[in-house]
Amino acid sequence: MKLGFREGILHDETRPDWGGTGPRPVRWSLWYPAAEGSLETEIPGRSWFRRAAVARDAPIRPATKSYPLVLLSHGTGGSAAGLEWLARRLVDRGFIALGVDHHGNTGGEAYRAEGFACLWERAPDLSFMLDRRKDWQGDLAGHIDTDSVFAAGFSAGAYTVMLLLGAIAQFSQFEQSRLKPGGPRGPREFPDLADHIPSLLRTSTAFRESWSRMSRSYRDDRIRAALVCAPGRSIRGFSEESLKAIHKPALILVGDADNTAPAEECSSWLHARLDRSTLKILPGGLGHYIFLPEGTALGLSFAELLFTDPAGIERADVHEEIAELSGAFFHGIDISADA
Repeated sequence: MKLGFREGILHDETRPDWGGTGPRPVRWSLWYPAAEGSLETEIPGRSWFRRAAVARDAPIRPATKSYPLVLLSHGTGGSAAGLEWLARRLVDRGFIALGVDHHGNTGGEAYRAEGFACLWERAPDLSFMLDRRKDWQGDLAGHIDTDSVFAAGFSAGAYTVMLLLGAIAQFSQFEQSRLKPGGPRGPREFPDLADHIPSLLRTSTAFRESWSRMSRSYRDDRIRAALVCAPGRSIRGFSEESLKAIHKPALILVGDADNTAPAEECSSWLHARLDRSTLKILPGGLGHYIFLPEGTALGLSFAELLFTDPAGIERADVHEEIAELSGAFFHGIDISADA
């Protein structure tokens, strides 16, 4: 199947960017089945990730019914491109995939402490894309089944999709009152995050306003089910009452050797508090970054840790297994039962 690809940027006028200079940017990437005969070419530029050739802006492959949509949320400091491996495999299984770069928390732009601290701002990015679908669908309108919308996220993206299902944050992981003596003060990508929060609360209007929205509900009833990949410790900030009130299906996947988001502390904890979740711990000594793409020589040279797996493990094979589980999960959702 030919892989179609489109990208663009929209602006959410209801929220400011972190610098307070304009509306919040939402950069998006779309993968879809392209019409036969479309010309696939390599994506230009150097990348840490191996990426498939795409038919940029190609017409969609006609089908007897419209394609269900999967919204993608990347991990901390990542980008939509980091879930390309899942997107193209979902396309092979009959879906369209739409990912966004979460402002301030994405490698697609300069990191901002605000974007790392205020993870709840990520969920409205995906709801915004559904609200503004006429602005990115173009000639794909009518080919996307907007009654069959799912969400998938990795790490901080798992936090994002849980918000969409109805989880409500009680606190932010790295606020001063939650820090443990000698414990981490931020994620790997922003290790001194906690030290920025007090000054931001004093000096940044955009940050203070976002901080006040921490415990709002970001539930979006258009999301029918979620794939939750390697949720991190941030999920422990969710209200248990809000988790118990979620009745949408969730498939939770995690590696058995994930030291960043240990299964027992994170995935199993979440699974025990959800009414309709399935937990699968992937064996083979798999770590947190098994959910990232295969690395290029450039990626391996700059961040070997992210792209190195145990001996005998082929990351592409694990990705195929994840995609197969995900596709079967989404295809098995009874839309009428959850409407």
